[in-house]
Amino acid sequence: MKGRILGTLFALPFFGVGVWMLWSVGSDFADAFEMRGWAPVEASLTSAGYTTSSGDDSDTYEAYAAYTYNYLGQTFTGDRVGLSSGGDNIGDYQRDTGNYLSGMMSRGQSITVWVNPDNPAESIIDPSLRWGLVGFKSIFLLVFGGVGLGLLIAVWRSPKKRDKNLPEYRELPWRVNPAWDGAPIRSGSKLSMWGMWAFAALWNLISAPTPFIAYREIVDSDNYLALAALLFPLVGILLISWAIKLTREWRRFGATPVTLDPFPGAIGGHVGGTIDLNLPYDSSYRFMMTLTSIHSYISGSGDDRTRKENARWQEESVAHAESTGTGTRLVFRFDVPEGLNESDADQSDDSYNLWRLNLSAELPGTDLDRDFEIPVYATGETSKHISDAQIERASAARDTHYDTRIRDLVQVTNDGLSKSLVYPAGRNAVSNLMGFTIGAVFAATGYFLAVQEGHALFGTVFGGIGAIVAIAAFYMLCKSLHVVKQGNVIRSTRKILGIPVRTREMRVSDFYRFEVDSNLSSQKGNKHVKHYTVTAIDHEANEVRLGEGFKGKSAGDAAVRFLSQELGLVEVTDKSRHGLNTSLPLTRTAPEA
Repeated sequence: MKGRILGTLFALPFFGVGVWMLWSVGSDFADAFEMRGWAPVEASLTSAGYTTSSGDDSDTYEAYAAYTYNYLGQTFTGDRVGLSSGGDNIGDYQRDTGNYLSGMMSRGQSITVWVNPDNPAESIIDPSLRWGLVGFKSIFLLVFGGVGLGLLIAVWRSPKKRDKNLPEYRELPWRVNPAWDGAPIRSGSKLSMWGMWAFAALWNLISAPTPFIAYREIVDSDNYLALAALLFPLVGILLISWAIKLTREWRRFGATPVTLDPFPGAIGGHVGGTIDLNLPYDSSYRFMMTLTSIHSYISGSGDDRTRKENARWQEESVAHAESTGTGTRLVFRFDVPEGLNESDADQSDDSYNLWRLNLSAELPGTDLDRDFEIPVYATGETSKHISDAQIERASAARDTHYDTRIRDLVQVTNDGLSKSLVYPAGRNAVSNLMGFTIGAVFAATGYFLAVQEGHALFGTVFGGIGAIVAIAAFYMLCKSLHVVKQGNVIRSTRKILGIPVRTREMRVSDFYRFEVDSNLSSQKGNKHVKHYTVTAIDHEANEVRLGEGFKGKSAGDAAVRFLSQELGLVEVTDKSRHGLNTSLPLTRTAPEA
C-alpha cells in the first residue's frame, strides 16, 4: 500500500496539469460555440496595443484593448480581446492583433465586436479559436494527462507486491512474481505494443511544433542549423511505423503463451516447453529459439543512471514444429549447465538476474518476434513430456540451418594448389555505417565547439569520443580475414581495405584443438546476440584465428564443423600419444564472462 500511495502522489501532479489543460481547452471550445449566436456591433477604441513580458528564456506578448459600444440604446464598455486571457508567444497572434487594434485607434476607425444578446455587458473582439494555441495546450493535456493517468492505472491495477521472506515463498521463490504462479507465461509483446504507441504519441506530440519553430528560425534569423530540428518529427514517423509493425504482429499471432516443462526451468537440467501459435502449420517454416541468462544493473550515478544488461550465457535452437489441427505447436528444450545465476523474481533492486526466452521466425508477411521472461532455478529437473526424438529432429534442423548460414558467410575458393576462405569486408554494413556517421557527427561537432566556439575542454572530449567511435566503426566496416591452406601450412591474414596488416601461420600437423570464444555482445531492444570467433591452437598454445563474425554459439559450433571439413583439421583426443603439452585442456568453448 505504501508503494501505491507514493506512486499516486507522484502521478497526481502530472494528471492535475492534464485536467487543468482539459478545462482550459474545453472552456475555449464551449465559449466559441456559444458566441456563434452573439450579435456584431460597431465599437470605438479608447486604448489598444500589446504588452511584452521578458523571462529568462523568451518573451511573451499580450494584446489589450478598451472600447465602448451601443446596444439597444445603451452604452457599454468592454476589454476582452480573445477567448483566452493572458499572454503567450505561440505564433504572432498577440503582436499582430495588438498592432492592428492600435492602428485602427490611431486612424480613428471603429471595429466590430461581438455582443451577448442575453447579457449585453459581455463582449469580445475576436471570438474565433486559435488553433495553434489549442494544439499547444493539447500537447500538455495529452502528454501530462496521459502520463499521469497511465501511472495511476499502472499503480492501482498492478498486483500487490509479495513479501519474499514469507514462509510460502522461501521454498518456491519464483511465486514472488505473480506471473510465475504456474499458469502459462505470456510474452511481453502486448505491453510492448501499447508502450510503443504511447511513446510514439508522446514523442510526436512534443516534436509537433518543431517544424514551425525551425521555419521561423530560418525565415527570421537565417539560422539554417535549425533544420536539424526536423530530425525529431522524422524519428516520430519511424516510431509510428514500428508501433504499426508490433500491432500487425500481435493481431496475426496473438498471445502465444509458453508452457514450461519442467516448471520452473532448471539450471543443471532442462529449460523446455511448448508454445501454441495461431498459425497454420507449414513444414518449411523455421522457428528460432534463443535462451539467454542476463545480468541487469544500474550504471552511472545521479542524473546519468541508466539500466543496462549483460548476457552471461546464451544458447540457440530450432523449435520442433507440429500441427495441432487449428495451428502450430512448437516444442523446444535446452540443456542448461550448472553454475549459472538463478532468476530474481523480485526485480526491484538495482542489480538482478533474469532469463529471457526469445522466439523468432521470418515468415511471409509479418515476422514473428516474441520475448518471454521465465523462471529458471537450480533444481536440476528434466522435461517429462518432451521426447528425445522431437529434440533430435530439432537439433538436426538447427545444425542444417547454421551450416547453411556459415557457407553463405564465407567465400571459399580452391585452385588445386591451395584453398582460400575469405570473410569479406562490409559485414554488418548498416550498423557500422550508422556508427561511423554518428561518430563523425560527434567529432565534427566537437571540433566546431572547440575551435569556433572556444569550448576547448568540452569540445575536445566530445569530439574525441566521436572520433574513437567513427574510427572503430570504420575499422569494423573495412576489415576482412583471409585464411589460406597450402600444403601443410595454414596462413591467416587480417586486411584493412584489402591491405595486409597482420599474418599468422600454423602447420596442420601442429594443430591441437579449436577454441570458440565470444569476444563481443550486441543488443537491439531486448534481444542480445553474442558474436563468436574460432581460433586454432597448436600444442604450444600458439593461436591462429580461422573465423569470425558468427552470431550465436550454435553458429560458432557450425563454424567448427565447417572449418574442420574445409581445412582438414582434426582435434587431438589423446595428448600423450602425440607428445603434446598435457597441461592444455581439450575444450571447444572458452568460458563466458
